[in-house]
Amino acid sequence: MNPCRAFLVAAPASGQGKTTVVAALARQARARGERVRVFKTGPDFLDPMIHEVASGAPCAPLDLFMGGEAHCRALLAAAARESDLILVEGVMGLFDGQPSSADLARAFGLPVVAVIDAAGMAQTFAAVAHGLASFRADIEFAGVIANRVASERHAAMLFEALPPHIPGLGWLPREAALTLPERHLGLLPAAELADLGARLDHAASALRFDASMILDWSGLSDGPRPLPDTPLKGQRIAVARDEAFCFAYPTNLDTLRALGAELSFFSPLRDAAPPPCDAIWLPGGYPELHAARIAANGPMQLALLAHANAGKPLLAECGGMMSLFETLVTADGAMHEGFGLLEGAALMQRRLSALGLQEVDLPEGRLRGHSFHYSQADTPLAPIAQGRNPNGGSTQEAVYRSGRCTASYIHFYFPSNPTATAALFAA
Repeated sequence: MNPCRAFLVAAPASGQGKTTVVAALARQARARGERVRVFKTGPDFLDPMIHEVASGAPCAPLDLFMGGEAHCRALLAAAARESDLILVEGVMGLFDGQPSSADLARAFGLPVVAVIDAAGMAQTFAAVAHGLASFRADIEFAGVIANRVASERHAAMLFEALPPHIPGLGWLPREAALTLPERHLGLLPAAELADLGARLDHAASALRFDASMILDWSGLSDGPRPLPDTPLKGQRIAVARDEAFCFAYPTNLDTLRALGAELSFFSPLRDAAPPPCDAIWLPGGYPELHAARIAANGPMQLALLAHANAGKPLLAECGGMMSLFETLVTADGAMHEGFGLLEGAALMQRRLSALGLQEVDLPEGRLRGHSFHYSQADTPLAPIAQGRNPNGGSTQEAVYRSGRCTASYIHFYFPSNPTATAALFAA
């Protein structure tokens, strides 16, 4: 295995600037001519879009619950074989959740670098860093990066207060231009930021970081990997992919291909019909922002109805499910026709409706995933299954089925059970 450096970028809380720092680090590494891969801890679609642009390579989730330790180990080992640097962005605070970012770092021996928002702080910055470094003895704490720093003098003040065993690795100045724009589900998708490349270049040049201080990583060996079964060999799966349906993990696509499926992509907004296929996958996204275009695409509605009436499989997740209801009501109260495969309506709310990891037992087998949405489903359909949250949260997403159409707010993580995934899509 080639030598590879790797570390996990964490923080004391959400909103500290992890995504901007990781993207800037990836951009700097590419400028040095290094091959870099980025992973995102936990369920997330938007941050990985930014990291894919920054690193020039797909950014997959690295989650001990959704994928399991063996799956995460295989992803890291594969990345280490072809990379000079691996960056893993943590989720929330370093110790938040079960499993946490700290659990992930411990499992794979990843050194931890903490990003701390230093705005309005001086010596207390060191106390926060000390707390993160000393809270658990089973992780390797490699140092800190200060974010939103007012000046070089401010940075010096922060790092002078650090105890000797906690290196100050770098800092990012406080600039509005370094803040990535957001909306209700998080960051704007990368495709909607015409100046994203320039923003990332600016962040990379603004980040003061000593790359020579990046610790070596012992790496991983994933051992021999048996060839996967290919129960979907010869099956053609059409995957919706446009600005309304953009939440698809690259590892989900890889799993379908490994199962033998041939994938093609289409736009429910612009195309008159999916390409010829045996099954359809409508992933999540922003149908509420494009509801008028969905309502206006009568040919696509007829094509999806014909697919369903032919008894062919269709999986619709979150935004995909929203588009299949008879109506979609946006946050301003406007009512739009959906594709009409499912009875009922999707009703946008102004506040978060549900958030959490999910595990659900389907007739095809147990699948894991997560949910995060601002809408609610108003439907007479009876669920065939109900999700459960492994952390004891209240979110218990319903799974609906009409014929071979399976729909839920759950974003399923296909590597959690490839056999069940194959059964969902099998003709």
